[in-house]
Amino acid sequence: MKFTITREKLHEGLGAVAASVPTKTTLPVLANILVEASKDGLRLSGTDLDISVSTTIPASVDQEGATTLPARKLVEIVKELPNAAIRMTSSGEQRATIECGKSKFKLLGLSRDDFPAFPSVKFEGGWKVAAKDLQKLIQHVAFAASTEESRPILNGVLWELRADRMRMVATNGHRLARMDVPTSGHGGGQADLIIPPKALEQIRRLFGGDEEIEIGKSDNHLGFRSTTTQIYTRLIEGPYPNYEQVIPRENDKSLTADKAALAAALRRMSIVASDQTHRIRMAFTNGACKLSVQTPDLGEAQEELAVAYEGDSLEIGFNAAYMLEILKYMPTDEVRMTFKAPERAATCEPVGWDDPASYMTLVMPLRLVD
Repeated sequence: MKFTITREKLHEGLGAVAASVPTKTTLPVLANILVEASKDGLRLSGTDLDISVSTTIPASVDQEGATTLPARKLVEIVKELPNAAIRMTSSGEQRATIECGKSKFKLLGLSRDDFPAFPSVKFEGGWKVAAKDLQKLIQHVAFAASTEESRPILNGVLWELRADRMRMVATNGHRLARMDVPTSGHGGGQADLIIPPKALEQIRRLFGGDEEIEIGKSDNHLGFRSTTTQIYTRLIEGPYPNYEQVIPRENDKSLTADKAALAAALRRMSIVASDQTHRIRMAFTNGACKLSVQTPDLGEAQEELAVAYEGDSLEIGFNAAYMLEILKYMPTDEVRMTFKAPERAATCEPVGWDDPASYMTLVMPLRLVD
């Protein structure tokens, strides 16, 4: 194997693939990146067996070949090299020489035969979606997935593909995010897929907004590909909970507020809130929202915020951390929240969003203890 490549391109390609390489593994080859030089350029691949990423970057290839090299060390070397052409050669499969200016490194790798094959996914008859639509869904929904191991199904994001729309839903049982994006003619029929957020983050990060992504599916894997990049992920199996059941239809009280002002007030109150529950009290009356916190072993805080409120007065408790997270992903400067009762779910939606997508979040209240 023998090729020449710009430091910038190699650094970019390694950055795309390195995130899929596990930091700890019992299988040594998984700590390596597969480097393949061919007439199409340089292909870099990494995998942790759940998520696999591959990208092709332009390179001047004198001799085709492949090897695997330690990911962390390769990234560190390229990061520190001067901004000049890099020449990489490999005579055997397990040793590569990297030269750049007056710097020269020799790295020991492992045979490419030890590197696991990527999942076999059928792209023919699959789906085609605009990367920008998929990125919008991921950005606004994936944060709400659970990180606890007790209910593995909630560790994934539900992706519903229909003839005229795509929907993503994520929840941890305490908060929920749901977004619909209208689509047309993406083929592949309808499907409900549960995808790990870590894979979605790679998709959001690695595909350009103007690209079209092809999506293929096997029994338990999903593949995403553009002209230069491929991502494969294991699907989470099982039925996703019926999220429609928890979305309130009868909330008769509503609050419209400036997002930044509400978030700032919540941040201030959360300083004195319990580290365990993050509970804050919100009391709504006409034209005002009173926020307060009382933590027995720490102290208390109050603040009043001018808002537009419609409905009977209400006192309700929330986890400030969940509220702040929801506000962080709201795409508008104003938000609208709806309520029914102190023990019923509240919704939060953007106000004045001139986008064809629809977005709704939900947060469960906390019991107020006097």
